[in-house]
Amino acid sequence: MKLQGAFSPPGDKSISHRLGLISLLASGRCAVSNFAPGEDCASTLAVFRALGGQVERIDNEVILNGLAGQFAPTAYLDCGNSGTTMRLLMGVLAGAGGEYRLSGDASLSARPMERVAKPLRLMGAQVETTEGKPPVTVRGGDLKGVNYELPVASAQLKSAVLLAGLKAQGVTTVTEPAASRDHTERMLAAWGARLSGQNGVWRITPSSVTLPGAFRVPGDASSAAFFLCAAAIMPGSQVTAEGALLNPTRAGFFTVLERMGVPLEIEPETSEPEPWGTVRAAYGPQLNGCQVEAEEIAGLVDEVPILALVASQAQGTTVFKEVGELRLKETDRLAAVASQLGAMGADIYERGDDLVIQGPTPLSAPKRLDSFGDHRIAMTLRLAGLLAGARPLIQDEECIAISYPGFAETLEGLLA
Repeated sequence: MKLQGAFSPPGDKSISHRLGLISLLASGRCAVSNFAPGEDCASTLAVFRALGGQVERIDNEVILNGLAGQFAPTAYLDCGNSGTTMRLLMGVLAGAGGEYRLSGDASLSARPMERVAKPLRLMGAQVETTEGKPPVTVRGGDLKGVNYELPVASAQLKSAVLLAGLKAQGVTTVTEPAASRDHTERMLAAWGARLSGQNGVWRITPSSVTLPGAFRVPGDASSAAFFLCAAAIMPGSQVTAEGALLNPTRAGFFTVLERMGVPLEIEPETSEPEPWGTVRAAYGPQLNGCQVEAEEIAGLVDEVPILALVASQAQGTTVFKEVGELRLKETDRLAAVASQLGAMGADIYERGDDLVIQGPTPLSAPKRLDSFGDHRIAMTLRLAGLLAGARPLIQDEECIAISYPGFAETLEGLLA
């Protein structure tokens, strides 16, 4: 069994989220093509509407009409399963003169929110969590700029503070310990915000933002990663991801694949405001394990589960250092990927907050595996099943629709 052919990954989830949420603060009208189709980004659009925004759909475009900060004074906002929606929304609402209650599904309700609440309180917003988790109540108002050092490299936390800084008096400075995805910064700077930054220090002052008339969302890098990684370990495979995002802060998994010995070709096509292009990956018969350092994790945190599958087929030891952030996702991804790939025969284990894989090991498929309701675990297990030559039952496999509702159809096309 092998994967052959080309595919177009769905619109990037991180960028689509930010389009919807920045539109709450921006003026103008933007025709967005290739907006991410998954349930998470649908939650962002639902929140946009609940705050008074208008969303139109014309053919394959999503039309966003900016609210310029003129929100409904109170609202109950259901963020579904989307941590990005809730955390960035907290920053958006921190400077609004209203009261808002943010909730989500059972998975989101178990995720920590105090990390975002803390700097927003320092800026002057009233933010209440429920024992550190959702539901969250935000009472926005007059904010003042702060100088805030992030405790971890987190694009969601960084974005929340920068979005609040748009409405804060004075300068808001955010310092990150390592580079994390920079989509918020790119969009704000391109659309008029007074934002500057270098060497991990970002400064923003109150300013207005205007949406572009049109914007095309590049293909989701994290979604593309699943089929590119699968091709690397399935003999005879070669796949091409067309129109894929090539943002350097999201390209860490490319670096790891090349380090392991995967034949990879990257052809950039455009660069502003987000670079994208074509990526080809082929079977790598001589893969080697490697160490992925802690400072690299922010650039590939969503790809660790599928990279762990690649590592199970590489010669030697692969170590992902300090990936404790995986414990704070839709499930404890660190424990989930170790237990489920381990159940298939991989030599994989947790060592504190490190993930260690010894390879290569043949995989077999038990009758039943568990995604724990996590879309990235579910996709990893489905592709692991191909390598094992079986199709195990995966509990809650339908959760894949959170980010990649067309996953099964893409897989079928590449197998054909």
